[in-house]
Amino acid sequence: MKHLFIPEPMTYTGQQLSNHWIYKTYGIMGDAVVAFVGPSDIDSSMMVDVEDVMNNDTIYSTQMLNFIVEMFNVSLIQGVLYQRLFSSIIQSRLVDCLDSKDAHRIRRIGDDLFVDGRKKLSVSICTVSPTSILIHTGLNIESAGAPIEAAGLQSELGLDDVEGVAISCMTHFVEEVNDVRRSCCKVKAVF
Repeated sequence: MKHLFIPEPMTYTGQQLSNHWIYKTYGIMGDAVVAFVGPSDIDSSMMVDVEDVMNNDTIYSTQMLNFIVEMFNVSLIQGVLYQRLFSSIIQSRLVDCLDSKDAHRIRRIGDDLFVDGRKKLSVSICTVSPTSILIHTGLNIESAGAPIEAAGLQSELGLDDVEGVAISCMTHFVEEVNDVRRSCCKVKAVF
C-alpha cells in the first residue's frame, strides 16, 4: 500500500470516490491512500450514504482535510473495518499532537470523530466499486459554515500543521495495513 499528500488545493465533490481515481489521477496503481486540502461540497446525487440522502443531510465544509482510500480484493465488511481502523489511527495521531490536558477532548464513535463530546470533526463513508472498496474521510479544518455543530483541526484544536497530520495518519495506516497482511502470511493452518 502507498500514500501521497497532494499539495494543490482541491474541492472534494464526491467524484473522487470512484474506482481507479487515484491511479488515473496520480499514477499510483493498487492499494493507496491520498490526502488533500480544500472545501467539501457534495451534491446529493454524489452522496453514497443512503441514510444521509433520505434525511436530506448536507456535507459541506469551507476547508477540510480529505483522505481517499482505495483497496482491492477486500469485501465491503472488511472495508468498513479498515475505515474504522483508519478513524482510530486518526484519533490516536491527533491525541499525540495535543497537550495531555486536551487529549481527552477527541472521541471516536464508529467511524466519526467528535470534539468535546458533541462537535463533529469528521465525515466518513466506505463503499464498494466493481473492483475495490473506497473510503472517504474528511476532517474539518475550520468549523465555521458547517451545516451542523462542528469542530475544526485549526479552529477548535489549534493544529496548524495539517500536512504533517495527514502524512502521519497515512503513514501509520499504511504500516498497519501492511502489518495485517504480513501477519496473514506468517501463520500455518490448523486442522
